Amino acid sequence: MTLCNTHSAPEPVFAEPWHAQVFAVTVALNEAGRVDWPDWAARFSQTLKRHGLDRELDGGDDYFLAWLVTLEEFLIEQGAAATQDVANLRNAWKEAYLTTPHGQPVRLAAR
Repeated sequence: MTLCNTHSAPEPVFAEPWHAQVFAVTVALNEAGRVDWPDWAARFSQTLKRHGLDRELDGGDDYFLAWLVTLEEFLIEQGAAATQDVANLRNAWKEAYLTTPHGQPVRLAAR
């Protein structure tokens, strides 16, 4: 006799951990009164238009890269981050990602 499980595990809401992290940072900023959702939606919409993303997004990397760009620009505009610091950190993550062996966790080098 074979038993079938009719309840499958739910699919993750976020495809990648960093998608959840960038979303959580934005939610935390909203809860702290630093981000207003209508303002955020307008900024995010502008980023999507600027990037030429006129197709329906599936919530993958293209969507969350636009989300990240919007967050970076917002933090720079608010004076919470310096443009060069954001660029340096982005480059450090890119270097770490490109030099990390497949299957290993990506870590930034100690500064």
